[in-house]
Amino acid sequence: MRVLTRFFTRLLNFTTMRHDDERLREEMESHLAAQAEENIRAGMTPERARREARLSFGAVEAVREHYHSEKGLPSVENLLLDVRYASRVLRKSPAFAAVALITLMLGIGANVVVFGVLNAVLLHPLNVSDPQNLYQIRHKTWMSGRLLTTSYPAFEDLRRRNTTFSGMAGFYGYSNARLNWRANAAMKISGYEVTGNYFDLLGVRPEVGRFFHETDEHGPNSAPYVVLSDALWRKTFHADLGIIGATVEMDKHPFTVVGVAPPEFQGTEKFHWPDYWLPMVNEQQVEGWDSLHSRTAIAVTVIGRLKPGVTQQQATEDLNAIAAQLAKEYPQTDDGQELRLIHPGLRGDEGDVIRGFLLSVTALALLVLGAACANLASLFAARAADRSRELALRVALGSSRWRMVRQLLIEAVMVSLMGGAAGLGTAYLLLGALNRSPLFAGQLTVSVDARVYLVGLALTLGSALLCGMVPALQVWRSSPLQMMKGGPAESMQLRRFALRDVLLGVQIAVCTLLVTASLVAVRGMVRALHAPLGIQPQGAMLVSMDLTDTGQASDAALGTDATLERQKAVLEAARSIPGVTAAGMVSQTPMTGGIHGTPIFPPGATDFKLNNAVLAPYVYRMSPGYLATAGIRLLRGRDVSWQDTTKTPYVAVVNETFARKMWGEASAIGERFILSNHLTEVVGVAQDGKYHDLQEAPQPAAYLPSSQDGVGDMVFVVRSQRAPSEMTAALQRTLSGIAPNVPLMVQSWSDSLAGELFPALAATVALGVMGLLAAMLAVTGIFGMAAYSVSRRMKELGIRVALGARKIEVMSAAVGRPIVLLGVGSVVGLLAGILGRRLLGQIVYQANPSDPIVVVGAVLTMALLGIVASAIPARRALAVDPSKLMRDE
Repeated sequence: MRVLTRFFTRLLNFTTMRHDDERLREEMESHLAAQAEENIRAGMTPERARREARLSFGAVEAVREHYHSEKGLPSVENLLLDVRYASRVLRKSPAFAAVALITLMLGIGANVVVFGVLNAVLLHPLNVSDPQNLYQIRHKTWMSGRLLTTSYPAFEDLRRRNTTFSGMAGFYGYSNARLNWRANAAMKISGYEVTGNYFDLLGVRPEVGRFFHETDEHGPNSAPYVVLSDALWRKTFHADLGIIGATVEMDKHPFTVVGVAPPEFQGTEKFHWPDYWLPMVNEQQVEGWDSLHSRTAIAVTVIGRLKPGVTQQQATEDLNAIAAQLAKEYPQTDDGQELRLIHPGLRGDEGDVIRGFLLSVTALALLVLGAACANLASLFAARAADRSRELALRVALGSSRWRMVRQLLIEAVMVSLMGGAAGLGTAYLLLGALNRSPLFAGQLTVSVDARVYLVGLALTLGSALLCGMVPALQVWRSSPLQMMKGGPAESMQLRRFALRDVLLGVQIAVCTLLVTASLVAVRGMVRALHAPLGIQPQGAMLVSMDLTDTGQASDAALGTDATLERQKAVLEAARSIPGVTAAGMVSQTPMTGGIHGTPIFPPGATDFKLNNAVLAPYVYRMSPGYLATAGIRLLRGRDVSWQDTTKTPYVAVVNETFARKMWGEASAIGERFILSNHLTEVVGVAQDGKYHDLQEAPQPAAYLPSSQDGVGDMVFVVRSQRAPSEMTAALQRTLSGIAPNVPLMVQSWSDSLAGELFPALAATVALGVMGLLAAMLAVTGIFGMAAYSVSRRMKELGIRVALGARKIEVMSAAVGRPIVLLGVGSVVGLLAGILGRRLLGQIVYQANPSDPIVVVGAVLTMALLGIVASAIPARRALAVDPSKLMRDE
């Protein structure tokens, strides 16, 4: 207690130090005046009396310092003095301060931006209750993209029979619907179909109204309720509280709005924000089919919470035992695949790819900051060497080594704090722009929260430590006498291996690695743009319109010849537009999903268990002419035709992979297989393509005539030589006349594939920016060392010139060491890039750091950077005038 009282007393004295100094000065003057008067009364002259009074009192400054040490906080006062001194020193070196601040701003800002995205995607939990106890069920086999897990009946069996989950819910996250409200035009929205206990399981509370519950469900089409997202409520309904209890139309069916989800809740997937949630028991009204009673319709993603004390392994074993039982009970439909558990939020198994990408980019961003710190450490060390005489004089006058080290560290901390603040501000602006960009808007919000600020502060302090320790150690180990000698000894020191050489070599190696990575990313982007997609999206437009219900037919007419005739009319109208060369329609365009996993059985099969399937290809429904319109080459056989109907034998066009896996090298034309209980004959073989993403291996695919396989939502593909903007207006004008009440969306096919090219584009931009920063750091590092070497060796270089040294010898002496370090560091960086193939493979499409173009490009880039950085110091060395140097001396 006494210690605390003394501390707070000293703290109070420190805050009032200026007032106490004035009072102390008055007291000392009063004491001196009294002593002088006493001396005068003793017979001394006034001058001698005052002199004797001062001599008897002692050193005034010593008394003041002793008073401060007893009454105040001398360590804090000394720290403030060091801060003020460091500020003056930095003001006297504005160029150095600006270079250091910008370097750290770029390095720290890049890391904060990357960490902000990583924090939002990986570290920020879902906005649900106890997100760490929420799991998603997946098949043991790694599945790319699709979230679906099981059928609805199998989900009910899992929920009823398991003993390890406290609750299970299901959802289908790709539902689309047309929304009509009052007199507003119909708009297309997407959302989730969920089980009744979905919101209760997640522990989410509504913002307005209520959620639907399991007790609201009483069989198919028994719960016509909908919950709106906060974004849809505010955008479409203008945050009208009166919408609660109102009826809206979704695909011509009435649904009652019962509530609005809170703004922080966007479902259980971070990259797909739903507009609405409706009960899965009403899916027939929105989707047009009922999968609630089908064990073959894999339409449900299952999530659940473990019971207290149950481990993930125990729950997995329990689920696999149930799956094995279901395979015995329903051998025709359930294959008994082993299951596993993952945390939801990152599009199922694609979370592995997303994690690898973000962690790899984070590692490279840290390398950028490391190179920046190495660069600044070299500059601080060179600056400390230039101040060697000043530091030596201060040591000679009584300053301790620790005081010198502390001052250098404070300078580094001040520069780092300013650079860190600038970096955080820059990152805040960049992340805000990223949130407003079309790529992130409505998909993911990257916020600068407390965790991001803490990481920024940690990077700032870490940078200060790395930048300040090198000159601090340099001063700590140096001799004051050697520092007093200064210049002449430096020429000898430069011939020895120095810490600055190591820092520059490491910096160049890191910069070479980052330049190599940026070139690898550019090559990956080029490969992605020229990847064999199997389609020709350039020059083609996509038109999305649902003709299954235009108000001209009842629900009972869905899927009939009337809808097919309307689709034919749209194709004919599109072909009649001037400039259109071809038109076709398909159930879903490649790279946007497609029905993957439809089992194929050999002819004569009678046991249609999933385990007996010989293939599970992508299946597309298409019109005649779609293959030619899409640019898919028909290698053998014929295309489908309108004469292929339900009254004629079922036919299909398959791709090369399908034909090869089914019949090897034999001709596939005329061969048969069973699909959806129909014996189907192969009439054509088309080229392979990409159906889900650029990374996938060749996959089997089958194209079925829409006139045989049923009618549903179709995408119209129109190829034209006209500009996309012109075709968009022409298509909207022409097709709106055929179906005036149907929402119409037109976009170029190339634009629709932008999402697939986004990873390659993001990698190119991210690594390109890092490569540019690395190049800047390499230039400043080499230039700094070369310029410092020349400035410290001007006398030596003058003597060399006076003795007749050739230009090449002068240049070698001046910039030879930085060039040698450039060569060594570049080789190390190239080898690190080649060894880091796996790391780059997490970021770049088909990464190949040993690509000759990449290697040659990296070598030429680093050589060019070396020439640019050393040009000015080399010219200065060649322009040395020995006579002028001698006169100056």
